[in-house]
Amino acid sequence: MDRGTERDTPPSRGAGSGAAPEPADTGRIPLAVVVVDRAGLVSHWSSGARRLFGVGKDEAIGRHAIDLLPVSGALPDIDDGPPHEEYAPYDGLGPGLGTSLDGGLGYPSAGRARLTVPSGTEVPPADACGRNRVDVLWWAYPLVGPGSERLLVLAADAEALHRPDTGDGTLVERIAPGFALHTDFPGAEDLARRLPEILPSMSVGDSARIVSQVLELGYPVLEFSQNDRVPVTPDWGVARRVERRVRRERAARAAASGRPLPKEGDDEGEDLEYAAVRERLEFLNEVSGKIGTSLDLARTIGEVSRAVVPRFTDVAGTYLREQVVAGEGFPDGVPDTRTMWHRVALEHTDEPGRWDDVVPVGEAMPFPAHTPFFQCMTSGEPVLVPRISEQLGHAIASQFDKRDIRPLITGRSMLVVPLKARHVVLGFMILLRHPERAEFNDMDRVTGAELAARAGLVLDNARMYTHQENVAETLQDSMLPHIPPRMAGCDIATRYLPGTLLGRIGGDWFDSVKLPGARTALVVGDVMGHGLNSAAMMGQLRTAVQTMAALDLPPAQLLRNLDDLAQRLGETYLATCLYAVYDPIAGELHLANAGHIPPVLVRAVDGRSELLDLPTGAPIGVGGVPFESVRVRVAPGDRLVMCTDGLVEMRGEDIGVGLATLCESAAHPAASMDDACDTIIRALNTRGGRKDDVALLLTRLNGIEPDDVAEWTFPLDPAQVGRARAVVREQLHDWGLALLAGPAELLVSEVVTNAVRHSHGRPVTMRLVRGDTLLCEVDDDDHELPTLLSAGPDDEAGRGLRVVSTLAREWGTSRTAAGKSVWFELTLPRR
Repeated sequence: MDRGTERDTPPSRGAGSGAAPEPADTGRIPLAVVVVDRAGLVSHWSSGARRLFGVGKDEAIGRHAIDLLPVSGALPDIDDGPPHEEYAPYDGLGPGLGTSLDGGLGYPSAGRARLTVPSGTEVPPADACGRNRVDVLWWAYPLVGPGSERLLVLAADAEALHRPDTGDGTLVERIAPGFALHTDFPGAEDLARRLPEILPSMSVGDSARIVSQVLELGYPVLEFSQNDRVPVTPDWGVARRVERRVRRERAARAAASGRPLPKEGDDEGEDLEYAAVRERLEFLNEVSGKIGTSLDLARTIGEVSRAVVPRFTDVAGTYLREQVVAGEGFPDGVPDTRTMWHRVALEHTDEPGRWDDVVPVGEAMPFPAHTPFFQCMTSGEPVLVPRISEQLGHAIASQFDKRDIRPLITGRSMLVVPLKARHVVLGFMILLRHPERAEFNDMDRVTGAELAARAGLVLDNARMYTHQENVAETLQDSMLPHIPPRMAGCDIATRYLPGTLLGRIGGDWFDSVKLPGARTALVVGDVMGHGLNSAAMMGQLRTAVQTMAALDLPPAQLLRNLDDLAQRLGETYLATCLYAVYDPIAGELHLANAGHIPPVLVRAVDGRSELLDLPTGAPIGVGGVPFESVRVRVAPGDRLVMCTDGLVEMRGEDIGVGLATLCESAAHPAASMDDACDTIIRALNTRGGRKDDVALLLTRLNGIEPDDVAEWTFPLDPAQVGRARAVVREQLHDWGLALLAGPAELLVSEVVTNAVRHSHGRPVTMRLVRGDTLLCEVDDDDHELPTLLSAGPDDEAGRGLRVVSTLAREWGTSRTAAGKSVWFELTLPRR
């Protein structure tokens, strides 16, 4: 624990000859600072309070002060509290000043108590009973005014002040807390200037009000006798000086060369200059090695801040422009007073937590034109302030709403350096040195400029990488569909894993397309290669598959058309693709393969998994190769696993091993579809050696029960439209969906009327399917698809599809082998 020296303690005034010599370390001691509001609750709890009382800030704020502090006498309206081993009242506290036992509101109080604190805290060793005890000296100031603060409590550990008497070795116990007016001791101006530093998180107005009352009532002092009164000031350590390092280096060089060690005062100018230049070069070399170890922007910012503290500065705050933090493009133009700057890092050697509440990381704010920060970011040159005056400190502090940062910056030396890249200011660093440390000079300005130039280059590299990574992720996310977890008669889960961290975009994709007849198209594809070219081709092929699937092309014909498209796009466009159509009513899969790895089918009846034997076919883009399709019967509960080869293929390993592992992991029971996907990924992704992207599409084939399907056939007679409405109404009543009867009848009437009117000879068929929605399909033998028209007031036709479009949840048309199909869906009522 670093404390003050002899010069911090005023000379003894009239102490008796038998009194113990005045300790040299009592003028500056660590203090706990606590503020209590008018309800008797703790509203401010410093890190020194946490160390002294063993209670964290989050736990202390909002609790009754009497539960934490021995200040019952300072709060007379609170009678009960935890038991404290109070010492006897002290004499000599000054006229009109009482102890904790008889003090009252309007006067400062002081006292001393033995406290039992939680184990594991920073307190003296446990006593004979095994309890952690701390000897607390405290001072309490009553506060008046418009604010909610009622009491300011300062406390210190008296155990550190005990020391053996020179006579019989007993401990000196004449240590009493007291008060002294500023005229009672020398150094009053320095104390008045430093007193606000113990309230770093107070607003400017509240801090000034509290400090003025403390100045009026008196400073806290320690009394070692009736006549010795030592003022107490906070202790936050003293930074080491550069000159000491210079002397140590000169001594080391002299010892290495065999020359006599230099004496104090023999510092030659050229040696000091040589050592200073060497020190700065070594510092810049060390900084260059510590920053830029990663392309991660947040990590790089932390490296830059930590590299300069404490060797070059005591406080380093880093600010970046909003576009840089957001990972957007390169910021344009010169910053102005509207430019938002984000505080992204803060390193310091001050008391822990001292800066956290006042200038938290993550805050964004603009800077006005009269500040050194604005001058730095507009000129792009370092700004040196040898000492921050009270006037400048007040001007800077005015930008921080409800927080007084003047105690943190006033009297310190400041250097503001810009972080530039390609002549554009990306941000700046605020460097501060303690008042006890040497001021920044012109050489420091040059060193800071060089430091900022290197840091700016590293930050720009990290910014560009972050920007490119964001672009890649956005591109990949936009190309991969967001598939709903439930489709007609099936549940779906997906996973996508990038191949490498440096190439997060690729040509792997999956998709599902809603088809007429409650069917679902499932597709997985893999464009050969990586990077933007593969991703661009993947986007084109995926769009083409969606378009052709909506036309309800058979799987083999769809792959044939996709192959023709790839050849038109270029000779280098190659891809594999697996396309499947699931019919939940028929309980059937219709599949075609273009050079892709086969899917895995897990049977629900016995949990057995198998690779489906499909004609392999050639990859998309080869051209001139026929594609074949197969039909596979499935049962409700079966699972279909479709993936790209990146999941099963490992370098130096036969692909059969990966396929066997895929079959085994796919058959493993799982509580949900997402759990099943995770099981497969864990089984295959932990083997190591994977470099390719992975796309995984898992489908549980639930099917649709026959009782949920109803079909009818109507002759080509306009009178059958009424019969269609009647059977729909009756069927919905049987299914318990009477609430849908009205809109369903109206829509069926419009669709069946159009089918009867335009059909050429075959009867019209209608099917109702009850699933997650109510689906109605009407088929006829007319190949011309109906279109949505805008009917005028006098038009006799053209309003049917307008009614369907308005009342239906979804609707659509598609061609079939015999003609066309018009369908619509209605949302089921909530049960």
